[in-house]
Amino acid sequence: MKGILGRKIGMTQVFTESGKLIPVTVVEVEKNVVTQIKTKENDGYDAIQLGFGNTREKLATKASAGHTAKAQTTPKRFFKEIKGVDINSYTLGQEISADIFTPGEVVDVTGTTKGKGFQGVIKRHGQSRGPMGHGSHYHRRPGSMGTMRPMRVFKGKKLAGHMGTLTVTIQNLEIVAVDIENNVILVSGNIPGPKKGLVVIKSAVKGNGKVNEMENLISYDEPVVVEEPTTEETTTKETPVVEEPIAEEESTVEETENEESAVEETTKEEN
Repeated sequence: MKGILGRKIGMTQVFTESGKLIPVTVVEVEKNVVTQIKTKENDGYDAIQLGFGNTREKLATKASAGHTAKAQTTPKRFFKEIKGVDINSYTLGQEISADIFTPGEVVDVTGTTKGKGFQGVIKRHGQSRGPMGHGSHYHRRPGSMGTMRPMRVFKGKKLAGHMGTLTVTIQNLEIVAVDIENNVILVSGNIPGPKKGLVVIKSAVKGNGKVNEMENLISYDEPVVVEEPTTEETTTKETPVVEEPIAEEESTVEETENEESAVEETTKEEN
């Protein structure tokens, strides 16, 4: 088991060399710091605590600043425990980056869904509305509250209320690519939460360390090479033929000019 904290940037798409389109979610993972290592002797279970997101010392409490000072790091904004890890492979103050995962690895992603505010039963629970015409006064109401006795609403009744901001985990997603230079991980499909929302990427609980084979992605950083035509192709090309004016047309023009001059001379002599 391993994990890392990050922020959801948004969604995009990538293409494989075979032409397959893969929708992906971009997760920015700045370097996480191991702020605490918990053991069975001291805490009753094995786990590591990761700190993510720097914050100003002025905004950090004394307890939080003292806690991160033990790991010789700056105050952090978010903390998260990762259980089931091999604590012997981690040290206090160790930095964890995006290269902890490899393309093709199966993971579970946890995030907080978007908040919708106070919503009715139709949007919140998918209930159907009443008739909209013929004098019906029941349109988008919650419906019956239950039986006459015991004169109360039973627990679990689906009513209007606050919607969203739930912790949701999507299992068995796939790591498509890992960009170490930009601290970015591309996860296949969509993950819960708004843009810039905090997410946790962990090894899949049902994956058993499964790593799928990934096709190579098309890279747009490499320059495109245009093949120039060979000498044989250039020699075989026919040169365009330019038509020259016909000499007969020039001769006819000269004859007409000579005839006109002869007629003018004869008219002068007669006069």
